[in-house]
Parts: sequence; C-alpha cells; structure tokens
Amino acid sequence: MIRTFLQRTRLAAIVALGIFSAAPSASAAMRITEWMYNGRATGSIGEFVELTNLGGSPIDMTGWSFDDDSDNAGTISLSDFGVVAPGESVILTDDTAENFATAWGLPPSVKIIGGNTANLGRNDEINIYDASMTLVDRLTYGDQDFAGTIRTNGVSGNPLSPAALGANNPALWSLSVVGDAFGSIDNPAGDIGNPGRYVIPEPSTWALLATGCLVGWARRRR
Repeated sequence: MIRTFLQRTRLAAIVALGIFSAAPSASAAMRITEWMYNGRATGSIGEFVELTNLGGSPIDMTGWSFDDDSDNAGTISLSDFGVVAPGESVILTDDTAENFATAWGLPPSVKIIGGNTANLGRNDEINIYDASMTLVDRLTYGDQDFAGTIRTNGVSGNPLSPAALGANNPALWSLSVVGDAFGSIDNPAGDIGNPGRYVIPEPSTWALLATGCLVGWARRRR
C-alpha cells in the first residue's frame, strides 16, 4: 500500500510526540496479539491480524469493525466472529479463510474472516472498533518511521511483555521465531508465526523475552 505524504507525516508525529495510546472502552479486553503485514515468499499466505479476548467474559463482536490508517470505523466488518470466549483468538486476513487455516494448520474451531481489502502496508495502523464505533485497540507501526521496531514481512510480531498489549507502542513487539514461547512455526510458504493460538507466557518467560535472551536461544536451536 502506498503511503501518502500526510499519512507518513502523521506516523512520524506519533513517534516524535510519544502518542502511543488507544482509546479506552468497555470492551478493552479485546486486544491485538499478533500481526504480519506481508507474506515474504511468492505465493505465500498474506497478512493477518490476530485478536484475543484477554478478559474473563465473552465478547460479542457483532457490529465490530477494522480499518487501517484511514481510521474509519465500519470499514471492514468483524461481525462474523460472533461471540468470542475468554482466551479465544480470532483472525482477520486478506486470504480466504480456508487457505489461511490450511497453511497454518488451524482447526475449524478457529474463527477466521478472510478477504480483508483494507490491506496493511509496511508503515500502517491497525484499528479495532466496537459496535458503538469506539476505538478499542490500535497499533501504529512501521520500521521506516519507527527506528528500532520490527518489520513483519513474512514473520509475525508478538508482544515482548503484557505491557505491549493495548499500549500502541511498536517498540514493545518482537519477531516470531520457530519454537518460541508463543509456539511459532514455519509454514509451508516459509512464513513464521503462531496465528490462532495465542499463549500467555509464564512471568519468567516474559522476562526472558523482554531481555531478548529467549529469542536468541530459539535462533541458536534453529
């Protein structure tokens, strides 16, 4: 996706001013827990956004929606997710739901909405809105505009700590590694990630992720 001058200026301003926040809402337990903006291999499964209900009560996503940095509530409907149970993860992708599930080995129980047309770019934004069109979660990212943050090109992004979830700070995310604490795999197309199965690491594991020790260990194993 081609970024306009105004869009790129907005991203740069967010970095400069430290505006890393998502609007609070009654449904704030629904969080972005993984994303990948592009599949790196020719013919690979493309981008995806994983959302997980981190709260203790079910969330009815009827009337919910997604948009990229256009920031327009209602652009892409998430109603087909229906009621999402506590701890359940759901997926939005630009591929078909069937292809995505096959590529990542996901069971039919994982809810997937395919055919997303508000495609993500290298420097973009993930916006999740509830049925009242209130912003629930946002992640503004881009390795070209946010120095030192990850580029999810064929490798998904995972949170470095619980503080990353809902914080809208791309510096708090790390790239997936095969065999990491999130259960990442290398799919047949060569993309690395763990969509549809968000696992909350133990406190000691979070500490290793934050220091980079566990990622380095997983790379050596591979």
